[in-house]
Amino acid sequence: MDPERERTGRHLKKGRKRRRARNTLVGAAEARRARWDLEERQPEAKKARLSTILFAENCEVTHDQLCELLKYAVLGKSSVPKPSWCQLFHQNHLNNVVVFVLQGMSQLHFYRFYLEFGFLRKAFRHKFRLPPPSSNFLADITGLQKKQIMGDLSKMVEGSLPSAGSQVSINLQNDPIIQKYGSKKVGLTRCLLTKEEMKTFHFPLQGFPDCENFVPTKCNGSITDNSPLFGLDCEMCLTSKGRELTRISLVAEGGCCVMDELVKPDNKILDYLTSFSGITKKILNPVTTKLKDVQRHLKALLPPDAVLVGHSLDLDLRALKMIHPYVIDTSLLYVREQGRRFKLKFLAKAVLGKDIQCPDRLGHDATEDARTTLELARYFLKYGPRKIAELNLEALASRQELLAAGQELRNTAEIVYQPNTSVLECLDLMGQKLLFLTQEAETSELCSARNCQTIKCLSNKEMRIKWTEMSTIYAGPFSKTCNLRALKRLFKSFGSIRSMTLVLETHQPHLCIQYEVLEAAQLAIESLDGILVEGACIKVQRPVTELTLDCNTLVNELEQDSENRGTIYLSGVSETFKEHLLQQSNLFLGLEAVILPKDLKSGKQKRYCFLKFKTFGSAQRALNILKGKDWKLKGRHALTPRHLHAWLRGLPPESRRPPGVRVIPPPSEQQALQALKVDHPKIAAWRWGRKIGKLYHSLGPGTLCLILLPGTKSTHGSFSGLGLMGIKDEEESTTPNMCS
Repeated sequence: MDPERERTGRHLKKGRKRRRARNTLVGAAEARRARWDLEERQPEAKKARLSTILFAENCEVTHDQLCELLKYAVLGKSSVPKPSWCQLFHQNHLNNVVVFVLQGMSQLHFYRFYLEFGFLRKAFRHKFRLPPPSSNFLADITGLQKKQIMGDLSKMVEGSLPSAGSQVSINLQNDPIIQKYGSKKVGLTRCLLTKEEMKTFHFPLQGFPDCENFVPTKCNGSITDNSPLFGLDCEMCLTSKGRELTRISLVAEGGCCVMDELVKPDNKILDYLTSFSGITKKILNPVTTKLKDVQRHLKALLPPDAVLVGHSLDLDLRALKMIHPYVIDTSLLYVREQGRRFKLKFLAKAVLGKDIQCPDRLGHDATEDARTTLELARYFLKYGPRKIAELNLEALASRQELLAAGQELRNTAEIVYQPNTSVLECLDLMGQKLLFLTQEAETSELCSARNCQTIKCLSNKEMRIKWTEMSTIYAGPFSKTCNLRALKRLFKSFGSIRSMTLVLETHQPHLCIQYEVLEAAQLAIESLDGILVEGACIKVQRPVTELTLDCNTLVNELEQDSENRGTIYLSGVSETFKEHLLQQSNLFLGLEAVILPKDLKSGKQKRYCFLKFKTFGSAQRALNILKGKDWKLKGRHALTPRHLHAWLRGLPPESRRPPGVRVIPPPSEQQALQALKVDHPKIAAWRWGRKIGKLYHSLGPGTLCLILLPGTKSTHGSFSGLGLMGIKDEEESTTPNMCS
């Protein structure tokens, strides 16, 4: 088996130079995890730090997922699973965990009083949306309300792992295998990866730019539930060109090995990876078989309807440089929670009751691994998803991970971690403290405690209207004979348009354009205000309303937001933009993510995108290149934090207010003074920002800080919360001009 699929984050041997990772574009969660694992192995990284890209869809993080992070931050990867939605590097270098809870605050408050939250928006790069709060927010994020018993794992004998016969008490409906396959038995064709899944998990596919020299197996027969299965496993070494094949094993149904070949790589070998492959220089020296020989042999062996079975099979096929359309990947067949994967060794013991990859052997046995994947696939087909779910593999894996910690947790070994363990119990194990800063004395019933003062919240409608009006511009005057089609093309070049209306009430015609995103409106203002269009000097500006009076200041501050500083907005991108970016990735150093919005109805890619870079400098250089003569795109630095995009796109048409001036009666002097009382949310936001700033500066380096605005509930509805997080010394080293 290849070491990559073990995902253990091992260090390379001392003194060996690390091969520089190729700068590639990563879009899928699995590719990001692989890159993060590589980064975590870097020996020079001594500080705890957070990833810059979240796994969470639409950047919403549930209360349970928050609990995952807190438990991992306290106990570390040897005791609990890694968080499913973000990555925390070098957890053992964390010195403290601090959580600030701003009771009665929501995401709406943060952006309504954005200017008052000066310290928070500049100090924390990582932001995410929270669902509306439950009756007891604190209990949810600390795991105190999880009462479901996952089985009496504490009675297991230390060092043992139950076989398939062990029974545990679980809710089968929540098992990811049941959710994907149902509870009834399935046929072979249902277990095959779809083309879309193969694309997502980076299997080599015909026509893809990185698979140009790959050889197809020519297996194009009709697949049925009776098609033959073949177990495949490859071992690799590290050469001057990357990972190359050193051994291939192919096992037919019944366990007969039909192919077991050693292969000599074409390039200079830098590391035999003997601890994983079992291959040494002495073993490989007399070998004359080359990759092309193996490809020819494999094509001759496989029948037209052959189905290949393997564990992380994409790595094997890439090592073979071959394309095969029909595959079952046991690391994906045995679905795990939050997109994680079980190791082959664990599945062999938990499902089949057999031990493989024994520590007393030198490396893995490729034939044994290939045979095991085949047996796992046959077991799944024979007994069905329900039988697998009853094994409660997730709980067994958590138990095994705890036992593997061994001496590392000598002070806490007597207490068994279970999935329903609360954060407070974890803290008690480690002797650490978790600080909750709230306005209440008690920590129960956060949103409804008797001694809590609830702050009134803006409605979702009003907050979205503010963003809509900021994304709307008026342009003119134009001549009465102006070319409307040409004008629409001109304004559309800055971004997608929701609506464009001709205003005829003025002496000369004007246009009212409402863009989908704030960046497009700002770019149009910056590019067109004061220029000549069809012989007339036009003015481009936003509507003047009570919601846009501070718009210029707000736009300037949004541009300086720590999350936006490394992100750029581009308009005019084509469907092949991502491929062109890949081909010239050497021009865009530091690129971390490409965000390509799609139309919610048609599913087609929109004509604009966002590129996220590690640093502001990298983003600025990329922007200059992409606006140049070779790319001819329009763009600027981003203004909208990523977690807001889905929320703003979901705005129903009927809740939008037509742009224009809204006349309201002026408040009396008494009302104006009343609004400035200390319980006004604007004053509360300013006070919270200053208090947290002072506390933050008093904390020691290596402190993980979470700022949680839980959201609010009222008679008008539920309002989403917001989370901000960072590690103190990490944020201070990457965020300039922090102020309180």
